[in-house]
Amino acid sequence: MKYGIFGLLALFAAASASAAITPADQKDVDRAEAYLNAVTILRARFLQIAPDGSSAEGTLSLSRPGKLRLDYDPPTPMIILANGDWLVYHDSQLDHTSYVDIDSTPAALLVKKDLHLNTDGATVTGVVHKPGLVEISAVKEKDPRQGKITLIFTEAPYQLKQWLVTDAQGQTTTVSLYDPKTDVKFDPNIFRDRDPHVFEPLGNR
Repeated sequence: MKYGIFGLLALFAAASASAAITPADQKDVDRAEAYLNAVTILRARFLQIAPDGSSAEGTLSLSRPGKLRLDYDPPTPMIILANGDWLVYHDSQLDHTSYVDIDSTPAALLVKKDLHLNTDGATVTGVVHKPGLVEISAVKEKDPRQGKITLIFTEAPYQLKQWLVTDAQGQTTTVSLYDPKTDVKFDPNIFRDRDPHVFEPLGNR
């Protein structure tokens, strides 16, 4: 099973990039950017729902800028790392590791040092308010037909709660975060993909 938390290697958006956002929408975008840029350390549990309805859970470790680790709970044999220019997928069952340009994935949104949703290769196409929630959708600027990412924030407290990645075929992967913690410390070695021990589950150390 190779359902990455970002919807495999899905890019940004299968929706038209022609929709213009309003000044009120831009305020929501500015707020989202300020929130994401203020997050330097985060550990949270996640629940991922794949397009076929299958689910997987795990732990997200984020150290901005640049570092991300996703440990999937058994039986999913996946660990995903971001530590610079690459997103690294390791399948412990197959003992196989693959590297993907991180800028070609939605992971770039989480690890950039200074994130600007409308200038970092993405274009905001819509902002939707629902009771207690704000949803911000973006497409990849160079090819908006490739996929869409929607970031969902809770209003009180204001924090990233969920994201949805829709690929060019209209298949959507949903990732929900819960039990977030920002007062944790990470061993920097957990993000070093060249360390032969880095792909051991964190719980085994």
